[in-house]
Amino acid sequence: MKRALSIGISLLILAAIYWKIDIVEMMRTFRDSDPLWMPVSLGMVVPLTMLTAWRLQQLMPSREAGEPNPLSFAEANRLILAASSLNMVLPSKMGDIAKSYFMREKAQLSGSLSLSMVLFEKACDMLSLLLWCAFGLLVYPQKDVLFWAMTVGVAGGLGLGLLLLGSQSFALFFFRLGRSLLPKKFKPKFDTLIAAWQEMHGYFWRDRRQLLKITLTSTFIWFLHLLQIWMFILALKASVPFLANLALSPLALLAGLLPLTFAGVGTRDAAFILFYQSYFDDSTGAALGLLATARYFLPAIGGLPFLGKYFSEMQRLRQKPVEVKESA
Repeated sequence: MKRALSIGISLLILAAIYWKIDIVEMMRTFRDSDPLWMPVSLGMVVPLTMLTAWRLQQLMPSREAGEPNPLSFAEANRLILAASSLNMVLPSKMGDIAKSYFMREKAQLSGSLSLSMVLFEKACDMLSLLLWCAFGLLVYPQKDVLFWAMTVGVAGGLGLGLLLLGSQSFALFFFRLGRSLLPKKFKPKFDTLIAAWQEMHGYFWRDRRQLLKITLTSTFIWFLHLLQIWMFILALKASVPFLANLALSPLALLAGLLPLTFAGVGTRDAAFILFYQSYFDDSTGAALGLLATARYFLPAIGGLPFLGKYFSEMQRLRQKPVEVKESA
């Protein structure tokens, strides 16, 4: 029911957008797009997926010299693609949580450690996006009350996220406060989240070198994501300063994370039109929104061939739990 409601909201927003804009002009924008930049910008999903898979490999527990990584590069890519497919149909990015089940068997990890790795991965993604957004907003030239408010909000979210990752005592206080406000039926799941977050703190902070490597990699990955949005703009033969794009594109992507619509469709499109209206018309903004959505659909399509295999493995895990070794 919730998924049907989110799809309905997405369709309503899209209907409002396409009622307002000139659809013929939008199609003309695609027709006249740059024949080089368009395939290059869409093709960025390949190195981004591969780099994200490499990061997932680096999250694995430390190994002896010469010992192979328990998660192969090919398997990491399959997991990333399969999670992208699941994220299109499951609410709240639950495809990434499902990924922890698959990691548990493939890398022979404890269930709580595999979940904590996924949580850390997603936390790094969110903080990296907020970091680039905060930087872009600080250097953005056209500041008004709205943008100062968004700058404060983004900086506050970044600060809160850093505190949650950096201070275990603050994280416990924050989560316990959140738990006290939740209905009783959600508290057991929240307890699991708290336990995984605590294990994540212990696991990643004991190896500062690995922590730095994952942090820098995540920051670079999200720089490439925002570069891809800028390349979309070039493909549409529009013009936006790159530093301005660092401020505006993260805001549009954050709008797509609001738990209102199906995979961010609708809210993200409207945000691109709103935030870029001083640089190009609404038809181009709508075209940019479609290209931004393609960033999620292309990996999701790529993950479809692997879903059957992983669903079978999940069923086997539920019927006969695999014995795994605990992390050191």
